[in-house]
Parts: sequence; C-alpha cells; structure tokens
Amino acid sequence: MAVETDILTLDEAAEYLRVHPRTLRMKASEGKIPGAKIGRVWRFHRQQLESWLLQGGALSPADAD
Repeated sequence: MAVETDILTLDEAAEYLRVHPRTLRMKASEGKIPGAKIGRVWRFHRQQLESWLLQGGALSPADAD
C-alpha cells in the first residue's frame, strides 16, 4: 500500500508540476521554486508548491525545456 505524503522527491515534484526533473533541480537551486536540499537530494513540500503556483509561480517557456 502506497502512503501519500506531503513531502515529494525531485521526480515526484517534477511529475506533479509536469516539468523535467533537471529543470526543477536547476530552478530550485536558483531559488525560483520552493524546495530544500537535504544532503545530496532535493525534497519539496506539496503545499508550498501549490502556494507557489497559486501566487503566479511559473517558468518561462524557455525554462521548461
């Protein structure tokens, strides 16, 4: 049984936002998308991503490649 959590991995957050994981990693490291690097891995809080989207957070079309 899969447990749904509010903490997402890089791949889960990328799928949720429908962007490539590489794009998400780059934008998170630039501070353009809310996330936290723990050691060598990124983690994202689902509610923070939702708030970011609702506040107009978006990547330019050039960023989404």
